[in-house]
Amino acid sequence: MATGSPFAPVFWENAHYEIAQCNNAYIFPGLGLGVLACNARRVTEEMLMAASRSLAAQSPLVTTERGGLLPPVDQIETVSRQIAVAVARAAIEQGIAPSLDDETLLARIEKTWWQADYAPYRRSAL
Repeated sequence: MATGSPFAPVFWENAHYEIAQCNNAYIFPGLGLGVLACNARRVTEEMLMAASRSLAAQSPLVTTERGGLLPPVDQIETVSRQIAVAVARAAIEQGIAPSLDDETLLARIEKTWWQADYAPYRRSAL
């Protein structure tokens, strides 16, 4: 089960259910990363489906048969990278991105990865 807002786990009929918070934060970072890394000319339905399938394959219910519908948010970097690979491969298969071998694709994803690096805040005089 997933909702648009965070909710505590639910206990029902002697079972524990994690409630996933479903929002764009799971798909769009990996989608954008995949598009940029492979130089896709556009975003297609097939690329969106590849992103969705990649996320679904990373569900704890698929990987461990327990837990929430979506991976924990603290795994978002791993999730995004896997989605990026799936999106880029779909673009390459459709011929809307240059052909890349897996090693080159993974290197481009790492090179394109953005890491927040904020300077310390310094208040200036008004």
